[in-house]
Amino acid sequence: MTVTNNLVQIQQTIKEACSRSDRHTDKVTIIAVTKYVTLDKTKEAIEAGIHHIGENRLEGALEKWEAFHGQAEFHFIGSLQSKKAKHLVDKYDYIHSLDRLSLAKELQKRCPDDKKLQCFVQVNTSGETSKSGLAPEETLDFIKKLEDYPSLKVIGLMTMAPYEEDPEHTRPVFRRLRELRDEIHELHLEHAPCEELSMGMSNDFHIAIEEGATFIRLGSTLVGHE
Repeated sequence: MTVTNNLVQIQQTIKEACSRSDRHTDKVTIIAVTKYVTLDKTKEAIEAGIHHIGENRLEGALEKWEAFHGQAEFHFIGSLQSKKAKHLVDKYDYIHSLDRLSLAKELQKRCPDDKKLQCFVQVNTSGETSKSGLAPEETLDFIKKLEDYPSLKVIGLMTMAPYEEDPEHTRPVFRRLRELRDEIHELHLEHAPCEELSMGMSNDFHIAIEEGATFIRLGSTLVGHE
């Protein structure tokens, strides 16, 4: 299957999920997760109409940016070591894994003066010890502290659900993130409008959309593996 064919099927699934939850499809943005695919496959995704590219390893992130910057917006979706932030902060548009002040400090230090880095705070709503991210009860305090880092704008929250044979079992993980997002959004923090939700991957994105996802991160179901 080509990326274009896969995208047609994905868009139909998005449409159905939005219909079930009384949402508009234009409120859902697809991020093509290209960590396992070549430059050619990434180019195919961009040519199919994907405008957002996601990477979670530094080497791949820099390679994709060098090849396609100016043709898409770039999201770093993996855990980011503070010492590696300097390689990405002037290139990538979005960081999905902000979860500690040491990283915030390094991003602020390295961020160009004329740039606002769009950040998602990563929250571990599943409670799995293998997952990165803040506990839900730690999140608001952390976000309030980010006011001291003016180059960072907290546009939303991100989570990763466990893989489930029945994706319906992921619903509480996504719902908890939406509820937390709503609580923070209602505070009207200037540095943290917190309007977006980055959640849902190939196996469960339809459930995530029903629960309010605004960015979904799709790898295998969109661009496959190589």
